[in-house]
Amino acid sequence: MSHQTRVVPLAQLSLPATSAWGRLRWIGLAVGVIGAGATALLAQDDPEQFNFSWLVAFMFFLSLGLGALFFVLVHYASKAGWGIAVRRLAENVSSGLLVMPLLFLPVLLGLHDLYHWSDADAVAHDPLLQAKEPFLNPSFFTVRAGIYFALWILITLFYVRGSSRQDTTGEESITRRLTAASGPSLIIFALTLTFAAFDWIMSLDPHWYSTMFGVYYFAGSLVGGFAVLILLAAGLIRAGYLKDVVTVEHLHDLGKLLFAFSVFWAYIGFSQYFLIWYANIPEETIFFLHRSEGSWAGLTMFLAWGHFAVPFFFLMPRTIKRKGPFLVLGACWMLMMHLIDLYWLVMPTLHKYEVRPHLLDLTSLLAVGGLFLAAVGWAMAGKPLIPVKDPRINESLSFENF
Repeated sequence: MSHQTRVVPLAQLSLPATSAWGRLRWIGLAVGVIGAGATALLAQDDPEQFNFSWLVAFMFFLSLGLGALFFVLVHYASKAGWGIAVRRLAENVSSGLLVMPLLFLPVLLGLHDLYHWSDADAVAHDPLLQAKEPFLNPSFFTVRAGIYFALWILITLFYVRGSSRQDTTGEESITRRLTAASGPSLIIFALTLTFAAFDWIMSLDPHWYSTMFGVYYFAGSLVGGFAVLILLAAGLIRAGYLKDVVTVEHLHDLGKLLFAFSVFWAYIGFSQYFLIWYANIPEETIFFLHRSEGSWAGLTMFLAWGHFAVPFFFLMPRTIKRKGPFLVLGACWMLMMHLIDLYWLVMPTLHKYEVRPHLLDLTSLLAVGGLFLAAVGWAMAGKPLIPVKDPRINESLSFENF
């Protein structure tokens, strides 16, 4: 199919340094520094709470970067043309992964508060922990984390730099090279995300295990990633950028993906629960037992309804996905539910029977989120908001849903 060439005003494709969006990196850095300072002060009174609050914030923003990176990789792998206009936004969000190794340091420093298996005395008195010690030990845990970050950063830089270089050279060979690397990159992505989810969340309770947990975290990451892309695209359009470039057609497809992966998350979550309930093996059911006692039971029900039932009916109609304010509302809701989901996964390890929100939960989010946002802002600065010389850009600009 041929696509008519469209001329897009340059002012819509770049961010002036004086604009609010152009100052995003500095705003993010300021929020991150203030949040980190407040977190450091509060952590002195409750270091254990700090470690768990920080882990929730870290896993939340990590998932947004990974969700965006998956969007980039799968776009190249599928050779899809519709989303080229929003792919650069995903590249920018995935650049937030570059600061995550730094933000992981508090997790390493708080290893003994977070992970029961890191206590040598506990291992000595627990046959199950002894059996898992070759894998669950601080040294190998740290090495694996280094491998995950190294691979994620290498893949991110390879795609972000290749895409940016094509803006200057226009070489179609860059697209072919990035497409060829997308298959192996997706395999690496799947393995590293799965093992990171096992290491950093599932091993909080080393007596519990689920072979589906990596897919569960992946599904949540995609929900968060698509929600952020919708909010970023809608925000830029409202500010006068990407107008008639990222259109209602692109937002409609992003809305369809958000809807699809919210259903996928529910499918994986229910499948995991149903198989564990049906088998009724004590070391597996303990995870859901902790989350069905005390005030956690109420949050569990709220998560089931809020993460699936409500958005299922809200996001299903075509009209909702084509109305910017409604789609933004849905994206905000799903982003909040994704955060609650991660809180629900992590916090019962610390607070067995009661949901106990803490100010550290908020300050940790500000600290991690601010620095993540600063990295995204730096990636957005100094280059076009779309891949202007991608060979399929006209196909994306002319895209229509049928």
